[in-house]
Amino acid sequence: MSQASQSGRKHAIVMGGSMAGLLAARVLTDYFGQVTLIERNQFPAEAEQRRGVPQGRHTHALLASGKQVLDELFPGLAEDLLHRGALTGDIGEARWFFEGGCLSRVTSGLKGLLLTRPFLESGVRDRVLANPKIARRDNLQVEGLVLEKSSGRVTGVRAGEETLSADLVVDATGRGSRSPVWLEEMGYEKPREDAVQVALAYTTRFFRRLPTDLGGDMAAIIPPTPEGKRGGVMIAQEGDRWTCTLIGHFGNHAPEELAGYVEYAKTLPGPYIHQVVSRNEPLGDAVSARFPASTRRRYELLKRFPAGYLVFGDAICSFNPIYGQGMSVSALQSIELRKALARGVGDADFAKTFFSQAAKVVDIPWAIAVGNDLRMPETVGPRNAGVKFINWYLSKLHKAAHNDPVLAVAFHKVGNLLAPPPSLFHPRITSRVLLGNLRPSRPAANAQPASESAAPSAAAETE
Repeated sequence: MSQASQSGRKHAIVMGGSMAGLLAARVLTDYFGQVTLIERNQFPAEAEQRRGVPQGRHTHALLASGKQVLDELFPGLAEDLLHRGALTGDIGEARWFFEGGCLSRVTSGLKGLLLTRPFLESGVRDRVLANPKIARRDNLQVEGLVLEKSSGRVTGVRAGEETLSADLVVDATGRGSRSPVWLEEMGYEKPREDAVQVALAYTTRFFRRLPTDLGGDMAAIIPPTPEGKRGGVMIAQEGDRWTCTLIGHFGNHAPEELAGYVEYAKTLPGPYIHQVVSRNEPLGDAVSARFPASTRRRYELLKRFPAGYLVFGDAICSFNPIYGQGMSVSALQSIELRKALARGVGDADFAKTFFSQAAKVVDIPWAIAVGNDLRMPETVGPRNAGVKFINWYLSKLHKAAHNDPVLAVAFHKVGNLLAPPPSLFHPRITSRVLLGNLRPSRPAANAQPASESAAPSAAAETE
């Protein structure tokens, strides 16, 4: 008997056609006879900005963990995107500016995917919609769930004048998810929400990219500091372009007009972004967005949850976007969804099993994002002695990593969701942090253009 023909696995519905919904739909096609993908807006025909994705116009890249999942779920997709103009690069061969200097430039073996969000999403969407098991329903708004009260099971959705039946319904509608409201309307408890108020605003512009920019490096990452509250991310993209997003917390917002934008870039802790945007040709207009708070809905803590229903992706946890984790977290959740389906977990325990594993996926990026945001005294969120210690330790690790490629790779593995944060406290790592902070400081190799500095490899040392 095929997986899709097993009892209760005939039809699945996925609400939301963004990256999370596309990934969920792809996994479900291995276990259901048909999957209906519902999107309230129109799917564009090409790689263009899609209505309903406010982040689509801003800087994106896929972490190494996310790229690995795409390679697994869509064999050949990354190669196809690269052939069509996307870029890839070693995560360690970039300008990561922390604690007054760049982390050691190192060949880490961690490969990311550099391309605009519409370009990536269109590549994934084309693969998903080409699957004969997928039924496409865009321009359709889901208004509520259908609950069979006798069994406590969600049996479908209400959309316009239609009622669509399904054996499983997945909410991948993002941070605006209506699931908490729908659960309460059906007599279930809403999930607890953890929120960290970051009062973030960011402005993005594209610039012409020259091969000599940054000595050939393909990214510059300059996080905001507690003192200045300003930062930026600049990443090489398809079409010989840079995408540059300038970030500010608590009123320190970058202007859209070009002169003010360039002047703002000059105030960042590191010089690399300003060096490019002050001399390169601007392309198109600026766009701005605001992000008030990171929010995590703790579905794994609920004692009761209706059978036949799941919540997925940003509908579970919406991160501060400056850390670039959202798409990769959705990708990793799709692997956990596949594992739960493969185990054949019964109806009563399926959601509980998935939410428990999804929470473990979320734990690492949540700890990274929230921990760093809480360094700023204005950030509103729970603080304790443990958070303060971890932030102090990471500042010491970053300083030591200016000249220690092993520490740089250890940090990149955690940042790319390929190693848990406790790995940074392994005795082999803590000893290097201690020694690195005892030695007299010297300029990091990456302070010079890449062509003028060696690029040591630490991959073998950190296996």
